[in-house]
Amino acid sequence: MAAQMTDGHRRFLQVLMSHGIMEGSVARTLHKDCCEIHKVYYAHDKLDDFISVVNLHLQPLFMQIRKGMSEDDGRTYYALVNLAETEITKMASDYTENELELFRKTMDLIILSESGFASSTNILNLADQLKTKKMKKKEAEQVLQNLVQDKWLSESQICETCGIGMHLPCAGKYFKAQTEPHCPHCNEFWPHEIPEINRPDSQLSSSASTERRGPSASGTRRR
Repeated sequence: MAAQMTDGHRRFLQVLMSHGIMEGSVARTLHKDCCEIHKVYYAHDKLDDFISVVNLHLQPLFMQIRKGMSEDDGRTYYALVNLAETEITKMASDYTENELELFRKTMDLIILSESGFASSTNILNLADQLKTKKMKKKEAEQVLQNLVQDKWLSESQICETCGIGMHLPCAGKYFKAQTEPHCPHCNEFWPHEIPEINRPDSQLSSSASTERRGPSASGTRRR
């Protein structure tokens, strides 16, 4: 028997919809407030179970609340996402149809790569392979910049000597105590700006998370 969706669940969903994306600590506070206002059972460590009830009732609408970690600051975020692609849902995007096709092809490059990244050069080469409408390299470069700016894609820090990549939260924690940061793999000087990790929402590894020649599955590498 499916768990019942209460007014507390509905309020949580409505607030999340109005925000679009919500940081983990804010979501936990909202969870507590919704349960108290509507007198729903509350447990501080049961947010994911609470959201699972909402997701169960969102299935017929092809929507889901998903959780992910930001590579910029290591925090957990929640967002309501659409699972179906229709002509109507395409209209809800700020990007044109051929820009969305470029993004999808970019994600294919990243996912299918062994290193977990796609260089901007390889992405730009996709510009004349689009089925919807061909795109000039200059136009594709601007789209790529917009995707990074809007945080659909991220640029990760790459060692210029040995080519390993580090997630930004991991780099921030690993280099925090080092006055002169050095690559954990080849020990060469790390030339990139060290990101500040103020209060990560989730626990980071005590050692650097590295990958040969690339960052995470959502990153891009500039050339």
